Amino acid sequence: MSSISAIAQSGMQAALQRQSSSANNIANQNTEGFRRELVSQQEQSGGGTQTSVTRASQAGSQLPEDMVAQMASSYSFQASLKTLKTQDQMMGALLDVRA
Repeated sequence: MSSISAIAQSGMQAALQRQSSSANNIANQNTEGFRRELVSQQEQSGGGTQTSVTRASQAGSQLPEDMVAQMASSYSFQASLKTLKTQDQMMGALLDVRA
């Protein structure tokens, strides 16, 4: 797998994790004692990103923040997918030129 596709796929996985965590936070915001999930991303050497999920130290809802995270993760996923599609098209064009 080329580094471009690995980077795009790790970006898509990170976006899905952020989407899942923010959806969980929204769904459980009124559950007594629920502590929000917090997603952090770290750059990997060689490209890509690694995500980790932790719990907030205190119970409480942050609905606006979670709604923004939903939108941001959706846009991030779309951007990574576009990168993957563009890389695929470039490889196809390269093969056409060489054939």
